[in-house]
Parts: sequence; structure tokens; C-alpha cells
Amino acid sequence: MANHKENKEGSRHLKRFSYTVDQAVEKPFNWKQMLRLLIYVKPYSKTYLPGAIIAMLISTAIRLAVPLLIGKVAIDVAIANEDPTMLTYLVLVIGVLYLISYVGNVFRIKWVNILGQNVIFDIRQHLFGHVQRLSHRFFDQRSAGSILVRIMNDINSLQELFTNGIINLLMDVVTLLGIVVILFALSPKLALAVIIILPIMFYISTQLRRKIRRSWQDVRIQQSRLNSHLNESIQGVRITQSFSQEKENNEFFDGINTDNYYSWRTATRKSAMFRPFVEMSNAIGTIILISYGAYLILLGEENGGIAIGTFVTFAFFLGMFWEPISRLGQMYNQLLMAMSASERIFEFLDEQPNVEEIEGAFEYTDMKGEIDFDQVQFSYNADRIALHEISLKIKQGQTIALVGHTGSGKSTIANLISRFYDPTHGAVKVDGHNLQDVSLNSLRQNISVVLQDTFIFSGTIMENIRFGRPDATDEEVMGSAKVVGADEFIQRLAEGYETEVEERGNILSAGERQLLSFARALLANPRIIILDEATASIDTETEVKIQKALRTLLHGRTAIIIAHRLSTIRDADNIFVLENGKVLENGSHKELMNQHGEYFHLVKSQFQMIDAI
Repeated sequence: MANHKENKEGSRHLKRFSYTVDQAVEKPFNWKQMLRLLIYVKPYSKTYLPGAIIAMLISTAIRLAVPLLIGKVAIDVAIANEDPTMLTYLVLVIGVLYLISYVGNVFRIKWVNILGQNVIFDIRQHLFGHVQRLSHRFFDQRSAGSILVRIMNDINSLQELFTNGIINLLMDVVTLLGIVVILFALSPKLALAVIIILPIMFYISTQLRRKIRRSWQDVRIQQSRLNSHLNESIQGVRITQSFSQEKENNEFFDGINTDNYYSWRTATRKSAMFRPFVEMSNAIGTIILISYGAYLILLGEENGGIAIGTFVTFAFFLGMFWEPISRLGQMYNQLLMAMSASERIFEFLDEQPNVEEIEGAFEYTDMKGEIDFDQVQFSYNADRIALHEISLKIKQGQTIALVGHTGSGKSTIANLISRFYDPTHGAVKVDGHNLQDVSLNSLRQNISVVLQDTFIFSGTIMENIRFGRPDATDEEVMGSAKVVGADEFIQRLAEGYETEVEERGNILSAGERQLLSFARALLANPRIIILDEATASIDTETEVKIQKALRTLLHGRTAIIIAHRLSTIRDADNIFVLENGKVLENGSHKELMNQHGEYFHLVKSQFQMIDAI
């Protein structure tokens, strides 16, 4: 880092921008949550998991058996009795055991990696599918970068736990229990003296838990901030360059990156404290073994001492004893990271859509498209009422327009029709059915929305138009493009309909992207179509073509047009003029002009602006 000493710089810049970021929450270690995480292993509990456990038990049993063979058989029997034949056979047996252990480890590693990758795949698939079903309020409160961190980084943090951690944990626990049992069976006095350090070690390690866990929690928060800013910076790079703010943006990134750097450094430093402590405990145990073990050897077996073979076996097991404890310390760090990541993952999975679908919801099979707002009030939050008891009716096949100043509630009405939000009070009905009682899929499959800021996915133009109806044929896709006038510019492209467009369709002009969105909407063949400032990015010449296309697009369909360019809504059957979430007046263009009300003044002011230009 070029500016580590300026760590406060990140905080200074963070205050300049409004970010909705995760906050660290002080909680005890939640084993129920870890068990919930392990549920994802259940589908593989009869395939890869049993095989991995069996392979682990075989290799662990061999590891425990070899020191006993060397100490109690090779030294105390074969060497003591000067029996080279037994010693030779013993070497062959140990060689075969190590070969079996090698094969077992190969299969263990293979199966746990397959298990881990499948579990990670399932968790990511589950989380992504769940996020896609969440309501718009969820996305209103979070940046795209912070959501991306959960689906990618946090789930990746679980990879080590599932690919190695679970089986290694079982292996180390079995190894430790086996060693303790064997040591006490060989010599209770020497075993007690060697492992007396364990209570002290346990006490000190528990003191580190809260600090280590909080540190990894902070790492996740800083990564979320970093990814949020990266996502925003990349998408807004044209604005940054237009205003020559590269230096300012780089300073802001440096601040966030510095915070991220320090959070990682603090977490790794605290986590690294455990292993040296284990090694120190190992050293103390070795000193006790040598001093007290030598005394017991000199004492002799007949006087309650031990044989040389027992001492050698103890030395082998002592070396094996601290290794799994050290790994368990690392495993605990993995659990802390997994705990921090799983908290964030389950926070999203526990998030319920604000727009809920009731059991046995009504399914539209032949929607007519009649819309009724009955005393609808809606608030985005307690301090901001967007609609004040709106009541309006839109007949089947009618084209209505919503006009008014920015913030008057036009787009909110459109969002309520698509049921992206539910009213705070009142009801929105389509064909007489309250939208809160209908199936979301059957509702939205009958509605097409064309926005001013058209989103184009990476892929071909053919795929982007077909997004409205995935089962459409190529001929149907081309037919919808011809109707809205998009075929003309598509044919001029080198690859035609197979031309690859990057994310957001950057190789296309704003007007061309809008024409594609019209083609997409037409192909979906909706009963209700919503045009939210859909012609705002189109030049006058293209708009003339679009107006022609709209006659075909809107024919027989209920249409809601939101427009600041009032020339585009002259032919609407009914025009609703909104102000501060209320309907001021409504009627046809001619009727409203004759009233000399708000609509008249809006039209007049627009023409005065055009004349001034």
C-alpha cells in the first residue's frame, strides 16, 4: 500500500458517500447456525461422505498402530530378544500398512473435494435463486457490490471448510482420542504429566475466540465496502472521466483499500497467535517427557516404571499429539471465518420478500387487462408518502398516460401494477382480483415494462429480444424487431441478429437499445404494457417510427404511458395529471387543454421551451 500510514483517509472518504453496508454484530458462536450449514452436506451423506469417513478411519487407525508396533513389538520384543526374523516381518507389515494408508488418503482427498465442490455449488445456487425472488425493497437498500460479495466471496470462504475442514476435524478428533486412550493405557502417570499443559492451553485459546471472530467479521465488512465501490466505479467510469475525477476517485479507493488491508492484517495476526502457542506447549510437553520419562525408565518396570519401548512409543505419540491440536486451532480459525460468512449468507436467505405470494394464489389464464386502484396509499418509508389515496380505473385495452413533475408518483403507480411493491393501504386490482391474492408469475407474464434506462444483457441481439419469451422461434424474434423498426439497424451490423453485445449493450446507441426493448416487450405478447419514459432517449426521427410501432404494440392491450415529452401522449384515451402523489385532473388531451388547468400549463411551458431553443 502506498499510503498505509494514512489509514484515516479511508474513513474520511467513506463519510463523503452514502453506503448501505453491513455492520459488525457481537454474537456468541452459533453452533445451531453451523449445523444449519451442514444440512447442505445431507444430500451426499450416502455417497461421498461415508467413503471419505471410512478412508479416514483406516488411515487414522494405521497411524495409531505403527508407533505401537515400533515401540512395544520392535523394541521391547524383537530387539530385546535379538530376533531378526520378527523384525523383518515387522518392517514388511509396517510397509504394507503405509501403502494401505496412502491409498486411503488418495480416496479421502478425492471424495472430500468432490463433496466440497458440490456443497459450494448448492449453497451458491440456493442463495442466487433466493435473491432473485426478493422484493425491490431489498435491492433499494443494498448496493450491487455488497450482494455480489455474499454470493461470491462469502461462499468461497466456506470452500476450505467443506473440502477439507469437516473430514480433517473428524480425523483430528479421532486421532486425539485414540492417542489419549493409548497413552493412559501405556502409563497413566507419564500420560497425566505430559498432557497437564492442556487446561492452560484451552483457557488461553478461549480468550482469543471473540477477538479472532470479530476480526474476521470486520474483514467481510471491509470486503463488502471495497466491492461496492469497485462495482460503482467501473459502471460510472465514464462520469468519472467526464469530470476529470480520476485522482479523487483513486484517493477514495485508496482509503477503502487501506481499511481492507488493515482488517486482513489484524485478523491474520490474531489468528497466527494460536500456532506458536501450540508449538510452545509441544516444547513443554517434550521437556516433561524426557525428564519424567527418563526417571521412570531408571526406576524400572518392576518398581512402577516403564520400558524403553514404552518411552519411544510415548515420544512418537507426543509428536503426533500436538499436530492435530495445531490443526484444530487452524480449524477453529476456519470455523470463525465460516461462521462470519455463514451469518451473512443466512441473513440473505432469511430475508423474506416484502411482496409475498399466498398459498393457493389465483392464476391468470386469460387476463383482460382491466386495472383498478381503490384508495391506494403507498410509502417507501415512514417519512415519505409517495401516493395519497389514489383511485383510478383503467379499462381493458385502454391507453392512459401519467404526467406530472418528478416525484409526483408516476413510476410508483407502474411499480404497484407489476406488484414490485404492495400498497400501504387500499388495493390494486387487475380484472377484479386484488394483486395480493394472485400468483406473481401469472401476473408478470402478462405485463411488459419498457424503461428509459434499458438493460441489455451480454449475449447476442437474438438472445436479448428472446429474453421476453425464451421459447420464441427465430422468425418470431425477427418479426417483433421488424414491427418496432429495430430490424433495419440490426441488419446493418456485421453479424446481424447474432451480433454479440457486451453488458448493458455498450456497442449500441441509446435509441437502438430502446428499440430492442420494444421488440422484447412485443415478443412477450403481454396484456398490459407499461412504458416508463420509454421514448425519452430516442431522437425525433426515430420517435416517428416508434409511434407507428406503438400503434401495433398497444393495439388490444391495456397501456400505461409515463412521459415528460407530452407530444407522445396526445392520443391517449385518458391522461392523469399527478402532483405530490395525488390526481389533480384527468381526461383526454383535448378536454384537459380546454380546462386550462395544470396539464394546460405543462404543455404550454414545454412549447415555450422549444420556441426558446
